[in-house]
Amino acid sequence: IFNLQALEHVNARLLELYPDDEERFDIVLMTNNHAQVGVRLINSINHYGLTIERFCMTGGKSPIGYLTAYLTNLYLSADSEKVQEAIEAGIASATMFTANKDVAYSDTQLRVAFDGDAVLFSDESEQIVKEKGLDRFFEHEQLNENKPLAQGPLKGFLEDLGKLQKKFYAKNERLNCPIRTFLVTARSAASSGARVLKTLRSWGLEVDEALFLAGAPKGPILVKIRPHIFFDDQMFHIEGAQKLGTIAAHVPYGIAQKYHKSA
Repeated sequence: IFNLQALEHVNARLLELYPDDEERFDIVLMTNNHAQVGVRLINSINHYGLTIERFCMTGGKSPIGYLTAYLTNLYLSADSEKVQEAIEAGIASATMFTANKDVAYSDTQLRVAFDGDAVLFSDESEQIVKEKGLDRFFEHEQLNENKPLAQGPLKGFLEDLGKLQKKFYAKNERLNCPIRTFLVTARSAASSGARVLKTLRSWGLEVDEALFLAGAPKGPILVKIRPHIFFDDQMFHIEGAQKLGTIAAHVPYGIAQKYHKSA
């Protein structure tokens, strides 16, 4: 999943700055294995020096029902059916895809990249693209530039990252913040970018970098960013990211899923 060294570095920095505050990253290992394999899992985790204290072993049953009880902010799995179940339960979730080549990632800064529509935002605009074409989409976005988009499935996770970032900012650590966020969208800045940025502002959220690609492939940009994880709702962007070495996560939400399934 995420580069755990980067997560643990964030936690260590937070502990230094806020020793009495427990608001840090907490990893829960969820598996439908039986409890009898617990010792083997513990030995593996200790062997790799990972800090995972909480387990949920469901003995063959889906773990999705436990996500709310664990106060889950983000659920990641290689099982697309479980991810879909979690999304439908209103929990931020994505299907993980490993990269096709090894890329060096930072151990001291957690870097998270998000697509916009149907990930941070609703699929309202993508519906117009799919059903009415790009010309109507551009017209719609310009007419609604000052109307915030509805939130998408991962808006809450960006919000959680922002809360942690602000803890560093409060200690004058903005330039040395160990979390960095990116918006990587196929939108064009000139014709449809303003609404995205104004929506984030209306939510009281920000991203560190916003990259508007105007339909260009995302893979080469992601190589430069080197995020530990990239979230997108469209599989061709996931596959393009994978080929060039980015760990990508598919968010099964919105109208793009209908077109993907019928392809």
